Amino acid sequence: MTEVVVLRRSKHLLMRRRDFVRTSAAAATGAALSPMILPRHVLGGSGFRAPSDRLRLAAIGAGGMGAQNMSRLTTEHIVALADIDFGYVDGGIERRLTNRDGSRNERWHTLQAAYAEANRYADFRELLDAESDLDGVVISTPDHVHALAALMAMERGLHVYAQKPLCYSVEECRRLAHAAESTGLVTQMGNQGHSGDDGRRLVELVRSGLLGEIREIQCWTDRPAGWWGQGIDRPAPQDPPDGVAWDLFLGPAPEQPFYEGTHPFGWRGWVDFGVGALGDMGAHILDFPVWALGLGQPRQIQTRRSPWGGERGQPPVTYPVASMTTYVFDRADIGQGDGGDLTFTWYDGGLRPPTPAGAPDGFALNPDGGGIFVGERGKLVYDTYGRNPRLLAADGNHGALQAEAEAVPVSLPRIEGSMGAHEQNWVRAIHGEEPVSCPFSYAAPLTETMLLGVAAMYEEKPVLYDADAMRITNAPAADAQLRRTYRSGWDLPAESVFSQG
Repeated sequence: MTEVVVLRRSKHLLMRRRDFVRTSAAAATGAALSPMILPRHVLGGSGFRAPSDRLRLAAIGAGGMGAQNMSRLTTEHIVALADIDFGYVDGGIERRLTNRDGSRNERWHTLQAAYAEANRYADFRELLDAESDLDGVVISTPDHVHALAALMAMERGLHVYAQKPLCYSVEECRRLAHAAESTGLVTQMGNQGHSGDDGRRLVELVRSGLLGEIREIQCWTDRPAGWWGQGIDRPAPQDPPDGVAWDLFLGPAPEQPFYEGTHPFGWRGWVDFGVGALGDMGAHILDFPVWALGLGQPRQIQTRRSPWGGERGQPPVTYPVASMTTYVFDRADIGQGDGGDLTFTWYDGGLRPPTPAGAPDGFALNPDGGGIFVGERGKLVYDTYGRNPRLLAADGNHGALQAEAEAVPVSLPRIEGSMGAHEQNWVRAIHGEEPVSCPFSYAAPLTETMLLGVAAMYEEKPVLYDADAMRITNAPAADAQLRRTYRSGWDLPAESVFSQG
């Protein structure tokens, strides 16, 4: 990897350097590193990386979750920031500089210093055009901008870390998966539980056959209650707050005035900007059944919901307060028996499944969120991010089932630093030091599954999905939600840009 250091010194050799990094990173996404690439720790001791070999990164969406992400990437050179409200960005960091006990928070002081040196842009498109020597971008905008920013970055040969949900529409999921495969760039979705030790152990236990055939899956979250508004009407329009570039916030979304409750955080419950509780937390909870069982796409989806927010008879403004989505998979397709249905039920808005039968006294489901694998030999219950997996034996002998679990060997690699190093895992993968945890090749189909539940909200009946054709075959209103119309000037890059070969 020393060649990378040399090439970074010369701007006119930028594309040669990027091509080299891209080739190295693509090799790192497999099960093992290419024997032709020497990991950095071999060259200079464990964890060593020359200062001149720091990645040049930009943040698209630099406040809120973007600041959280970038605070874990100050090992690299944060070159540029794009945000529609730098007052919010700077204020958020300022509030974190001191811990609750009055002590200095070094992590946030370090980020503040890095941000002070970075170039600033309101429009991320201008950043991508102006900053010609970037290696990668971190995208933490509202949901409706993720795909556009990611595709524009990949079009320029940049590695991408994008927050969950990866996309706003199913079609965007397909586009991002294709772009990532075609370019060989290192991509990561920001569902940090995928890098967690607990989540990886959970997957190992399910894959071992410890539970027998899996017959049912149940998942839930408390969102949006207490987090953001849903089921609410559109308030009176207002002038945007000072310092907010509202037109840039809208991006590809329909033209509309500013409404209180959309920025800086409530946008997630608004149909034009976010994809609700399922899109938000599904990436942290549905992830583990999809991963452990190798689920493809469901053949049937049905969503039951409370009322939409907005005027009756008009297009919805905000998502329902609560919903329940049932996905149906064929068990034979995933090696879980000779046939029959595997049902996968999602609850949000405070709804959750009943306490599992046979649970010991005092056992309770985490009200914040989690999931349950229901197998013929017992159940595996876990919390959000795959944390705290625990077993309940069907015959009541929970200790014996736990003893069997302890004998299940480790089969998945552990990410150095676990959940807290999800961003650093992306960096190390770019450097060819370890495989990336949650690339778009996995994250895009996971997000597609989540978004099918959102699309099914638009029908009162079960909808049938043809994954090969990317089409809901029996419900036009739901099928229309698989794609979106982009505001003039905000279209996605042409698909031909990422054609292979």
